[in-house]
Amino acid sequence: MEKMIASIITIGNELLIGQVIDTNSAWMAHELNKNGIWVGRRVAVGDTRNDILQALDEEAKRASVILITGGLGPTADDITKPLLAEYFGGKMVVNEEALANVKWIFEQVLKRPMIERNLQQAEVPDTCTVINNKRGTAPGMWFEKDGRIFVSMPGVPHEMKGMMTDYVIPQLRSRFRLPFIAHRTLLTAGIGESFLAEHIKTFEEALPASIKLAYLPNYGMVRLRLTIHGEDPAALEQLLQQQFDTLKGLVKEWMVTDQDQSIQQAVGQLLKERGQTVAAAESCTGGYVAHLITSIPGSSAYFKGSVVSYANEVKEEVLHVSPETLAAYGAVSEETVKEMVKGALALLKTDFAVATSGIMGPDGGTPEKPVGTVWMAVGDQHNTITQKYSFRFDRQRNIELAATNALNLLRKFVVSSGR
Repeated sequence: MEKMIASIITIGNELLIGQVIDTNSAWMAHELNKNGIWVGRRVAVGDTRNDILQALDEEAKRASVILITGGLGPTADDITKPLLAEYFGGKMVVNEEALANVKWIFEQVLKRPMIERNLQQAEVPDTCTVINNKRGTAPGMWFEKDGRIFVSMPGVPHEMKGMMTDYVIPQLRSRFRLPFIAHRTLLTAGIGESFLAEHIKTFEEALPASIKLAYLPNYGMVRLRLTIHGEDPAALEQLLQQQFDTLKGLVKEWMVTDQDQSIQQAVGQLLKERGQTVAAAESCTGGYVAHLITSIPGSSAYFKGSVVSYANEVKEEVLHVSPETLAAYGAVSEETVKEMVKGALALLKTDFAVATSGIMGPDGGTPEKPVGTVWMAVGDQHNTITQKYSFRFDRQRNIELAATNALNLLRKFVVSSGR
């Protein structure tokens, strides 16, 4: 079966100057791939007429489906709609369904008056099929030209995702015979990408031609993803699972989860299954551990809270870290994080607690404790373990690495507790 190829065009000067990070393309590519559609190219262009027209022409030569996001707002720099009207040989008209949606949002949701500029959101080219926007005022537009499908959607991520999920993907699935595609993903920690690749080299070389292995490193962890595609779902699923089971056996020493999950999802699932709770006592991570945990829906079932004890007086007065400990060993020390864990357990009355204290940079390091030095501890009422890390990146990267490694240390402790 021939591959269905898609292109993604993102429009907006803010993307080109780095003012806004393009998360839309990654999400769209992932959803398309799950449904057997391969993204051949991702192109970013500014709010410039000739650049947009050139991108449309170029991608139409390469792909059967061209997905466009951005440039549909009510301001003068949003030129996508009139340009698409011209490109597809139409004129701008008011779509009554879109107009009703705009009025409903302003009258019932926002509860504020509209101006003429807001009403213009309901104007669309008369050559498109309108895609209703259930999450905003700018409608999406579906065009067809020379056997190609063009879909224009808002750049606001949650609005685009709604259209893709509710309309675009179902329409593409109904219009085309797409290949079966399946993935299996696991997450590893404690081994670098190159060492992991060397460890499973023989396995990778022996994979059937229909299966591809991808390495996806991030924050000191590496995802391994097996992907298979073809036309016999039952046989392909069986073959994929056999290979995945072999892979799991090869990396079991470092495997965090055999599901396509983040470390915070894996930790949350583990605690939820056991009916146990955790608290955090954070210094250098500044609440980032709590942020990761609470980014998961339902985390209130197992997470009680975090004390961001950035200053030593907070460590002393809230977590009851001994002044003598701080004076003798410093805030970034094994002794301090152990007492932070003890204080968090007593204060928040949880089954487990995790603590972090370190030097994130760019300043503050010493020869004995250079920038990137982090002490972590995890414990319960019976036992506490500690771990020292030496990161070497910039401040934000160090914070992210510290938080994810703290969660993995927590995961290992919970598993080893056996309760």
